[in-house]
Amino acid sequence: MEEFTASGDSGGSDEFGRFVRAHTTLGPVPYVPEIRLHLAGPATAAPAGPAPAAEPAPIAEPAPSREPGLGAAGPQAESGEDDRLYEMWERLGRLPFWAYAWAGGQALARHVLDHPELVRGRSVLDLAGGSGLVAVAAALAGAARVTSNDVDPHALAATALNARANGVTVTVLGGDLLDSTPAEEVILAGDVFYERPLARRVMPFLERAGGTVLIGHPERACSYLPRDRFQPAGRHLVPAPLENALVTATTIWRLV
Repeated sequence: MEEFTASGDSGGSDEFGRFVRAHTTLGPVPYVPEIRLHLAGPATAAPAGPAPAAEPAPIAEPAPSREPGLGAAGPQAESGEDDRLYEMWERLGRLPFWAYAWAGGQALARHVLDHPELVRGRSVLDLAGGSGLVAVAAALAGAARVTSNDVDPHALAATALNARANGVTVTVLGGDLLDSTPAEEVILAGDVFYERPLARRVMPFLERAGGTVLIGHPERACSYLPRDRFQPAGRHLVPAPLENALVTATTIWRLV
């Protein structure tokens, strides 16, 4: 597993980082404007040339199509963002989860910043971190150590760049952790119950955690969250361009 620490003077020096920088623009997150991320959008120019090769993700994704929405693979997309999403998907061979601020991550980041006592002075794992939004929020809220994990090397590069952009330190850890037992005191995960195969692996991992577990989960027709195992801890109306509405109701759930 790849592990490195991203801070104010690191990130973006390898081929994955260069790809992220070339296909995104640094700007504020809609629901968490105090955090800036490298995000894709309809106005982002896509340079020609091949994407850097990456190992296939352990969770299979359906082949790209031009039908609206992403079905089992994730949230629905709006027209302009939809075109950008599919363009990057086709080039990379996988969904660029790291290039967008999904509703679950935005709500969870907002919740952590509004309740810093949840992470202050504690070790934190941001599971399936994507852009690293939640990890950055935990670091800004005063966590003692923040680790962001993802299987996509582009996500690791994006997280490093985003930690740098926000002046925080985040340890970036690649690889599939779901068969292990987390040692961190707080586990944070935004939007990990959108498909059944992933949910079946994520839930035992979360249940093995010995500390606090918080999930950011958007209210969508397609959901595999076992609600009987969680208690609601907050609710947010999140503006997210890749959802099927102007705002998406998103609940913060605590594992019980």
